[in-house]
Order: sequence, then structure tokens, then C-alpha cells
Amino acid sequence: MKRPHLPLEVLSYYLTTFAVGAAGVIVVFEEHHPARWAVLALALTFGLLSLSVFTPYATARRGRVRALLGVQTAIIVALLALVPKASFFIVWFYMMSVYAILALPRREAYAWLGGFTLLSLLLLIAHQGLVGGLVSAMIYASGFAFFTIFAHLTYRAQQARAESERLLTELQAAHRQLQDYAARAEALAAAEERNRLAREMHDTLGHRLTVAAVQLEAAERLIPTQPARAAGMVATAREQVRAALADLRRTVAALRQPLESDLPLETAVRRLAAEFQQATGIAVHVAWPDETPPLSPAQRLTLYRGVQEGLTNIHKHAAATQAWVTLETTAGRITLRVRDDGSGPREARGGFGLRGLQERAAHLGGQARFGPAPEGGSLLKISLPIKA
Repeated sequence: MKRPHLPLEVLSYYLTTFAVGAAGVIVVFEEHHPARWAVLALALTFGLLSLSVFTPYATARRGRVRALLGVQTAIIVALLALVPKASFFIVWFYMMSVYAILALPRREAYAWLGGFTLLSLLLLIAHQGLVGGLVSAMIYASGFAFFTIFAHLTYRAQQARAESERLLTELQAAHRQLQDYAARAEALAAAEERNRLAREMHDTLGHRLTVAAVQLEAAERLIPTQPARAAGMVATAREQVRAALADLRRTVAALRQPLESDLPLETAVRRLAAEFQQATGIAVHVAWPDETPPLSPAQRLTLYRGVQEGLTNIHKHAAATQAWVTLETTAGRITLRVRDDGSGPREARGGFGLRGLQERAAHLGGQARFGPAPEGGSLLKISLPIKA
């Protein structure tokens, strides 16, 4: 258990111990009591023993605690035997009661407390008589009650403090784990995106550039004997290179920040549709509501990725001439549809991109589906819940 430097209960213990011991020593030396040197020695011994009381009592061995309490009890009895009128030495029992409650199990601590109380009563009666002892005992009993309550509250406070420190440690560990998890998730997402882009470039740029290289090599061999055929091969290679450049522009566009935080979703989607139409020649019709509800960054990015993935699949697989991007809002939901007039869904279109969209939508409490459109062609539909 971690403890602050010189807590309140330790400071009060030491101050009380010093005050009582100093008072007793002053009394016996002022009166030139014959046992004054013995009183001084016993008081110093009690003080030295008190220095080890709170070091740290939470982990002190119970045998050591019992021995310490026993020796200090014997010192108090000896002091009262030497100086019967110095009944204020009983105040040291108050501090020992606090220590017992803090360092020992509940039942044993209260047993010690009862023993201190009974012993105090017997000592007072022995030195002051029955009536005087009972009167003094009533006064000292209030002190025992106060210090018992004080010790109990101190113990409860320490338990609460220890529990708070434990919870704080667990929270810090959980926070570190969460940070590690977020870092691993981010790295995994980046790796998946790199893999996807690598596949895209291999399937598009790699294929087209390979064809162009083969055509140019063949044309180089045919130029001396078949110049017309060589020119046709050069033209084919030129078209492949142009197509590869178009693919490269789309890949570079995908590497850009997909959706700026201050850019409206409609603006970003219309820009994406315009770039797609210019690069592919497929007409894209965007239908957008006059007003859209506030969306979180994750929702905006999911919808944008849905448009991006839908248009990419249309270009790669649908053999379409037109595409429609529609956003609709109903009570509690927002729905995106990306449709084409092509040949309909193919198995190849349910790959990594669609799985990623489904995971994004599911994380937001929605869903993403791909299949045939009622009007013909294919349809990608993403539906997300929104707050009123």
C-alpha cells in the first residue's frame, strides 16, 4: 500500500506522544521527584518505540505489533506506579488504540482497546480511590471513544485510498492496452489498404504495361519487314499506356485524404463522381436530399467509401454506361444506393472492398448489401442509423 509522507494520523501520534512525555518529565523534575531519572528513561524509551509504529504499520507483522503494544503498556503501568498522580500518561493508551485498530484485525484490535480501557480504570481506582478513579475514568472514557472513532475513520479512509489507487492502476493499464490496440488496429488498417492498392496496381497497371511492352518489342522486330503491322502494334501499345495512366490517376486519387473534415459530404461525392466520369466515360447521376442530418466523421467516411467502392466495381465489372448515386434520409436512418445499368452482379464483386464496407457499417450499427437491382444491373446499398 502506498502512503503519503507523514500522514495526519502519524503526525498526531508523534505530537501527542511528545506532549504527554514532556509533561510528565517536566512535572517530576520540577518537584525533584526521586524517580525522575527513571521516568525520563521510560518516557524516552516509549518515544523511541513510537518512532517505529508507523513504518509501515499496514505491512507490519502481527507478532511485532503485539510485542510493541505489550512493552508500551508495561511502560505506562511502570510510570503510573512511580508517579501515581501523573494519570495523564493514560493518554498514551489513546494512541496505542489507534495503532491497534490500524495494524491488527478488527476483533483483536477491539480486544486490545477493551484491555486498555479496563487497565486504565483499574490504575485510576488504585491510585485515586474508587470514587476519584471512577470520575477520572469517565473523563478518559470519552477520550477512548473519540480516538476509537478517529482510528476507525482513518482506517476506512486508507482502505478507500488503497482501492482508488488500485482502480487507478488498473485504469492506467487498461488505457495503455487500449492505446496499444488502437495502434495495432491502425497499423493493420494501413497494411490492408496497402495490400488492396498493391493488388489494384498489379491487376491494372501491371497488366497494361506488360501488354504494351510485348507490343513494342514485337513492333521493333517487324519495323524493317512489316512496317504497317508494326505501326498497329505501336498504336495498341499507346492505348494500353493511356489506359495505364488513367488507372494510375485513379490509384493516386485513392491515396489522397478521402474526405476532409471541413468538406461537405455532398461536395466530396459530386467531386468523386465527376472525376470518375471523366476518367472512365461512364455517366454518373447524383441525387442528393436538400438537407442531411448531422453525421459523425465515421458515418461520413463510410458513406464516401461506399460511393468510392461502388463506382470502382462498376468500372471494373459491370460493363455499364451509366451509374446512379442516391442518398435518402428517413426517420432514424440514412441510406446510400449506388446502382448501374450493367450486366448485373458477379461473384468477383463480393471481395475485399465489400467486406470492408460491411465491417464499417456493422461497427456503426448499420449494414451494407450488394446484389441485383430491381431496375437491372447491380445495386450497392448502405444503411446507417442516425440520431434525431
